[in-house]
Amino acid sequence: MSSEILISLITLIFLEIILGIDNIIFISLLTDKLPAENRKKARLIGLSLALILRLVLLAGISWILKLDQTLFTVYGNNFSGKGIILIVGGLFLLYKSSKEIFEKIEDHHNDEFKKTTSFKNTIGQILLLDLVFSVDSIITAVGLVDELWIMYAAVIISISIMLAISKNISNFINKHPSLKVLALAFLMMIGLTLIAEGFNLHIPKAYIYFSMAFSFFVNMIQIKKKV
Repeated sequence: MSSEILISLITLIFLEIILGIDNIIFISLLTDKLPAENRKKARLIGLSLALILRLVLLAGISWILKLDQTLFTVYGNNFSGKGIILIVGGLFLLYKSSKEIFEKIEDHHNDEFKKTTSFKNTIGQILLLDLVFSVDSIITAVGLVDELWIMYAAVIISISIMLAISKNISNFINKHPSLKVLALAFLMMIGLTLIAEGFNLHIPKAYIYFSMAFSFFVNMIQIKKKV
């Protein structure tokens, strides 16, 4: 394996993990509403579905590339298959995140919001966001490397790493209630970013992740101070 291929593989794995953090946070927040005995199973199924979707999309790579082609134009804005998927996924993230934030704020005042969700409903929501994040992930991979086997290897390795760390991330978020609201705010920001991308307004992801990292850092200082 040449150094160039190795660097490409490591870079793609790193990017896939960074892009997958959003997925892990969403899965963690959804599974938190399940009974304790079902949470691990839901996380495993959710990330396994993400892996299967990515591998299937890689197998149909020529079809995926067509998703970037313009389907129609409205008032000067070009919309592609990828754009429509990102807009729908972004709207769903905005709806789900704002609804969860409302429930977490109101659950101390109204027992009506203290409800669990069904296992099938949770998996269905995870599957929908898996599809959105998978399309974005695969198109990113195609833009970085040419060799298909590198994409397969990067996807399998990154999902395996996310499976290994998902429990720790989930436990950490659930341990600190303030992080739940922060994580939901992150997902709202990701939702807005997806919608902007769908309308061909490209927001550098470095800005998004820097703001997330800074907010997380400030929150951790507050948590440490309380302890």
